[in-house]
Order: sequence, then C-alpha cells, then structure tokens
Amino acid sequence: MTIAEVAAVMGVSKMDVYSSVHKGDLPAIREGRSLRVPEQAVHEYLREHGAPTPS
Repeated sequence: MTIAEVAAVMGVSKMDVYSSVHKGDLPAIREGRSLRVPEQAVHEYLREHGAPTPS
C-alpha cells in the first residue's frame, strides 16, 4: 500500500504514517523513491494499537 492509502485506511495524515515507518512501528519496503507498506502490516498495527482517535 502507498503511504497515502495507509493514511486513508488508518484515518491519519501521511506525515503520521511516515513517522510510524521511521520509528519502526510499521514495516515498509522502498520501491525506487517510494515506500510501500504491506497491507497485512497495516491490519496488524490497527489490531494491536487500535484505530487512532481524530484530534
């Protein structure tokens, strides 16, 4: 999934997703200049951490 797709599914900003990737909370694979997050990893993250609450 692209960073934008992950942000939409999680209900957060793209910067929040980038932050989670850089902290190691979400695994990501670099494809050229883009980052891709495995869909299963997003579902596991949401299961473990719960859906974020909007601010």
